[in-house]
Amino acid sequence: MSALPLRRPAADSAAPASPTPVDDALLAQLTRQFASTAADHDRSGAFPHANFALLQAHGLIGLVAPRAFGGGGASLSEARRVIAAVARGEPATALILTMTYLQHQALGREGHRWPSALRQRVAADAVAHGALINSLRVEPLLGSPARGGLPATTARREGEGWRLDGHKLYTTGIEGLSWLAVWGRTDEAAPRVGTFLVPRDAPGVRIIASWDHLGLRASGSHEVVFENVAIPLAHAVDLRAPAEWAPDAGSQTDIDAHATQQAWMVVLLGALYDAVARAAQGWLLGFLNARTPSGLGAPLASVPRVQEQVGEIEALLHANRVLLDAASAAVDQARAPPGVDSGLLKYTVTGNAIRAVEIALQLSGNHGLTRHNPLERHHRDVLCSRIHTPQNDALLTAAGRRALHETIG
Repeated sequence: MSALPLRRPAADSAAPASPTPVDDALLAQLTRQFASTAADHDRSGAFPHANFALLQAHGLIGLVAPRAFGGGGASLSEARRVIAAVARGEPATALILTMTYLQHQALGREGHRWPSALRQRVAADAVAHGALINSLRVEPLLGSPARGGLPATTARREGEGWRLDGHKLYTTGIEGLSWLAVWGRTDEAAPRVGTFLVPRDAPGVRIIASWDHLGLRASGSHEVVFENVAIPLAHAVDLRAPAEWAPDAGSQTDIDAHATQQAWMVVLLGALYDAVARAAQGWLLGFLNARTPSGLGAPLASVPRVQEQVGEIEALLHANRVLLDAASAAVDQARAPPGVDSGLLKYTVTGNAIRAVEIALQLSGNHGLTRHNPLERHHRDVLCSRIHTPQNDALLTAAGRRALHETIG
């Protein structure tokens, strides 16, 4: 199989052509190959190095990186196709790739605050070497930054650089990352908050191997400790006063960029968990057509009640596809939906995915719960959708407030 060509625009091109779509046959092959080792990664929790080597061999790690920096410049619709195919085979790999895609998408947006040289370095590293990047934000005391509060991770000026100390949780993919976008604060009298770009191999970066969760076990979302880590001055890539980080703060460009980034995150995560549910559906359909109880004398697939519940799964996943199609098209046509709509999309798509797998478990009984079959793994994996930001309580409260305000207005 040949690597995916990443076409670069001419230097004077005002409107570069769309990237070459990823071949359907390649995506199907990746799904099968990743699925063949998914149970092994689930049991061991080992980082899926071989999966990322294969993705890089086909040019898929740099797929979303800006074309101006040598990447593929892929649309949300194209990125979603890749994430869905990977997730249907092995969702932890898809989650790590999603986080890299989100960072790469931001590198190319208008008004991005990182220095151009660092944006180009991160993107080129992904294209040439498959370098992965993720944002490290959650802390033991802070919890999710989306809930508010200042990070305890602190940077202090020293000479021509910074020294960073802190402790982060749930650092998805840390064993395979090359770049860490660390959320922290300065030690100034009026602290600024923002992102410090840290090379994973910088002295003083230490992993605490604590990830032992129910699902997405191969994501390697361990803890990371930063102990007097030295980074250059320019690696403080985006520092602002805390109030300037509010979603509705800053210029209209900043507000639009936040809404687009939220939509990208929700669509890619929605595609990931929808793909887990579709993998569960695929196993269920095979089981129901093959399973012929002696008392029935026919496959379970012939029972009307079973057909009705399979139809419910079809309806749930059909709704997911319609919603994800619409959101992807809106973003790709520069019509990014407001953040609250992105939140409701996440609530609906992930809720439908969970319900679909639950129905599959009800229909399969003990067979679905045995570790000899993949359905119980799909169930554990799909439940992880509930913990991604925005969490259900926050997004439903925001949607409710908006509806009440509009009614009163």
